[in-house]
Amino acid sequence: MPVFKCPPKSEPLWKGWDQKAQKNGLRHQVYAVNGDHYVGEWKDNTKHGKGTQVWKKNGAIYEGDWKFGKRDGYGTLSLPEKGSRKYQRVYSGWWKEDKKSGYGVQFFGPKEYYEGEWCSNQRCGWGRMYYSNGDIYEGQWWKDKPDGEGMLRLKNGNRYEGFWERGMKNGQGRFFYLDHGQLFEGFWVDDVAKCGTMIDFGRDEAPEPTRFPIPEVKLLDPDGVLKEALAMFQKTEKEGD
Repeated sequence: MPVFKCPPKSEPLWKGWDQKAQKNGLRHQVYAVNGDHYVGEWKDNTKHGKGTQVWKKNGAIYEGDWKFGKRDGYGTLSLPEKGSRKYQRVYSGWWKEDKKSGYGVQFFGPKEYYEGEWCSNQRCGWGRMYYSNGDIYEGQWWKDKPDGEGMLRLKNGNRYEGFWERGMKNGQGRFFYLDHGQLFEGFWVDDVAKCGTMIDFGRDEAPEPTRFPIPEVKLLDPDGVLKEALAMFQKTEKEGD
């Protein structure tokens, strides 16, 4: 009796091509249609693991961790310097779902940078900002602005310690005028001191002290005033007699 063998079913060609196109593991170079390219690890056809992405439009380079196609973990973002082949580091720190989240350092210029906490690409939490003019702010941030308790130290050494809101001094605070040897303590509203007291503070060591010290205010003893008034009254009566 003859034996018939059924030929194996052949799959459509597109299935084989699709399987070959699926990216998993380490790939040396993968180009996108717009010219961007990526070198690194893949999982289920998405960037996952360690990898380097280069964007053709602005030349930016990201080196670090990826998770399901997004920057997630620790990584560094750099931009090319104008008129040079060198790259300038812009941000180094933690990412989550393609946004700066966690602790990181952001460079805004050669002499201006921030180090501290981030949340969804904004400075949030504790952080220290070094400004190009020499000022330094250290304290709490919210929505990319100083907000909460913090200290601003100016280039000349003067400093403000107190509360902030929306990037301005708001609430109770103290301003040390160390160049003049004075201290103001009071309440602030939108960077304007509304009420408070000014006293001499380290006036003898100040580089530019005020011409005259602030006079000390003393309250008279009520009992002493009454005794003095009574004595004067009695003296007047005796002279009248």
